[in-house]
Amino acid sequence: MNIKNKIKITVNGKQMLIIPKLSIRNLITKLKLPVNKIAIELNKKIIDKKRISKIQLKKGDKIEIVHFIGGG
Repeated sequence: MNIKNKIKITVNGKQMLIIPKLSIRNLITKLKLPVNKIAIELNKKIIDKKRISKIQLKKGDKIEIVHFIGGG
């Protein structure tokens, strides 16, 4: 798929090109992040992880992903 068929989103402050209608779950998989150890914000709203397969990303969306790391 060439660049003309992709849309631009922002993930943690960095622009990224993705295929249209990519789900948040597919984005998380593409980024190789563990779903159970992250929090996701889409356009300044916290997303319920139960819905990430149903939410499709659109041009200009802004996503913030926080990865939890244990320690002590």
